[in-house]
Amino acid sequence: MMSKSKIEWTDKVWNPVTGCSKISPGCDNCYAERMSKRFAETWGLSADNYFDVKFHPDRLLDPIKWRKPSKIFVCSMADLFHDKVLFKQIADVFKIMADCPQHTFLLLTKRPDSMKDFFDYVKPVGRDWPLPNVWLGVTAENQEQADKRIPILLQIPAAVRFVSVEPMLGPVDLQYYFDDYAMNELIHRSVTLDWVICGGESGPKARPMHPEWARSLRDQCQSAGVPYFFKQWGEWRPLEGTGACHPTPVKFWFDEWGKWTDGISGMGQHVVRIGKKAAGSLLDGQEWKQFPGEAV
Repeated sequence: MMSKSKIEWTDKVWNPVTGCSKISPGCDNCYAERMSKRFAETWGLSADNYFDVKFHPDRLLDPIKWRKPSKIFVCSMADLFHDKVLFKQIADVFKIMADCPQHTFLLLTKRPDSMKDFFDYVKPVGRDWPLPNVWLGVTAENQEQADKRIPILLQIPAAVRFVSVEPMLGPVDLQYYFDDYAMNELIHRSVTLDWVICGGESGPKARPMHPEWARSLRDQCQSAGVPYFFKQWGEWRPLEGTGACHPTPVKFWFDEWGKWTDGISGMGQHVVRIGKKAAGSLLDGQEWKQFPGEAV
C-alpha cells in the first residue's frame, strides 16, 4: 500500500488499520471499500473479507522512516476509532505520532463518541494532551451529522479541530460552531472549529453537490476567519463554463428543497457529469486551498 497520496490536503497516508463498516449516508459509496476490493490481492487483504477491520502492527513504524516533515492522513482506508479497534492499538498509533514531532498527523472519524471514549481512557496515563502535531477531525456530510459529531469533537483535546464536509450531500451551516459564546454555552469553554474541508463526491455512483452549498460554506468560513479548503467538485459541476451542451445528461436542482431529479429544462441549477479531473476545484473562478495557521 503506497504512502504517497493524491489527496490534496495531505502529503502521505498511513494505514496501521484498514477496513470499516457503514454508519451514515456519506458511507454509501465508500472509496476505501471500493479500493480495498480492487486491490485486495496486491495489498494482502482477504478476497472475501477485504474490508474487515484489521490492525497492521508491521506498519506502525512507517512514519519514523519518513525523514521529510509531512502532513500524514492517518487511516485513509479505515476509521481508527471503529469499535473493532482496541484502545491499546489506538494508543500504539498515538505513541508513534508522539515520537514523530517532525510530522503533522491528521485523523478523521465518523465516530467521535468513540474518539472521546479513547481520550477519557488515556487521560490517567499522564501524557500531556493535546499532542501539538495531531489534528483531529470529523466527517459531516450533511447538517444532521454535523450537529451529531461536531459538539463531541469540540470536547476532545486537540491542537487543531477540523470538519470534512465531503461528500457534501446537503447544505451545512457551521456558524454556530464558529461562535465562541455559543461554545461557552455548550461546553463551558471557548472552543471552535479551526478548519473546514469541503468536497463533492467522486466515483461511479457519485451524487452531485449543489454549488450554493459549497459557496455558503465558503462564505461562512470567510466571515468567521476560518480557513476553507475546497477539495473538489467531484464527478459533477455546474453546467455553465464546462463547454457541455444539451443533450449532455444533467441533473436539475430544485432550489427550494435542495433536491434533484433527472431533467434538462426548468428553473434552477443545472450540473453536468464530466468526471473528477475535468470538474476540478475552481469555485467562482478561483481555488480555495487554505490551511490552519495561514492568513485567511
